[in-house]
Amino acid sequence: MDDEILTVADVAAELHCSKAHVLNAIAGKLKNVTPLPSISLGRRKLVRRSSLVTWLEANERAGKGAMPFSESTPLGA
Repeated sequence: MDDEILTVADVAAELHCSKAHVLNAIAGKLKNVTPLPSISLGRRKLVRRSSLVTWLEANERAGKGAMPFSESTPLGA
C-alpha cells in the first residue's frame, strides 16, 4: 500500500468534511469515534494514508458492534 503523508486538507477532501472536523477526529473530540492517529510537526498535523485506512475500517467495524480500535489491535483481529 502506498503510505503517503496527507495533510489535514487532504484528509478532509477524502472524507468530504471540513478541516475542523478532521482536527476534532485527531484530537479525539468525536463521540463514539476513536482518535485518528497523526504525526505532529509543531502545530501542523499530518496523517499517513495507511493510518487513515486502518482508522476508517476500525471505526466502521466499531459501528457494527465490534470491539473499538486500539493501536495494539491487529487489523484482522
